[in-house]
Amino acid sequence: MKRTWPGWGPGEQAEQHYLVHPRGLAGGGDVRHISEFLRASGWRDHSKTGGPLAMESPDRTVRISYDPYVLPGGWTVHGAASAHGDEWSAHLGRQTPVEIVAGLTDALTRPRSAHAPNVWAPLQEQNWHTRFEGEHYTATSPDGTAWMQYHQGPGGEAMWWTGAKDSQGNGWTANFSPSTPMHLVQAFSAELANPDPVMRPRGRVPLSTQIRTWSVSVKPSQLSAWQQARITAARAATWARNSARTSRPLATASPYTPAGGARTRR
Repeated sequence: MKRTWPGWGPGEQAEQHYLVHPRGLAGGGDVRHISEFLRASGWRDHSKTGGPLAMESPDRTVRISYDPYVLPGGWTVHGAASAHGDEWSAHLGRQTPVEIVAGLTDALTRPRSAHAPNVWAPLQEQNWHTRFEGEHYTATSPDGTAWMQYHQGPGGEAMWWTGAKDSQGNGWTANFSPSTPMHLVQAFSAELANPDPVMRPRGRVPLSTQIRTWSVSVKPSQLSAWQQARITAARAATWARNSARTSRPLATASPYTPAGGARTRR
């Protein structure tokens, strides 16, 4: 039986939202876009009521926190050293749009691709301008509001530095340690370069002369359905991975080949 929630259904009232472009200047957004996806992917939620968000991966190797109560505040992602690489960290400003942060955090829930990552490819596909600046390599969005830079310091230290700012100085910055897995940085850059606008409710749109907005009317049931689709996809992917892991044979025996016979191709 379909459950009807108060205020939903044929008589529910549409609410005004705005599509914001470019997404890099859309403001932080709803943290649940990230936290609910991670929960659905099997992550542990260690947050305290009224406190910062604190989540941990199922294997306890990655921790994610979001603290809006301190300055400068924002996102911290920390990965422990593993067989794949060294300890790493990422720090993202409080106004980093959750849709862009999710490029990184969603990728933490997926198996690593066999393809060699290329951080610059998603940016170049969207016509970002790439260039060398001394020891640095920089990509800048076509409208000049966002950038991604591989930054080499005077002492030889290296890091990824990225962000978005309007002409009034409003925006955010983020940095990734040099040991951050490249496939995660690429997943972040893909969402940074994504040309699609993102949606914000009325009253949550930053004041900036460099953003464009389109007013849209959205029903609560539509918003809920979109959010639920994302959560359902995370649960389905997690279930599929867990099923594959538990059904995998511990050892694969060589197929029996009768004397003088041909081995059966599997």
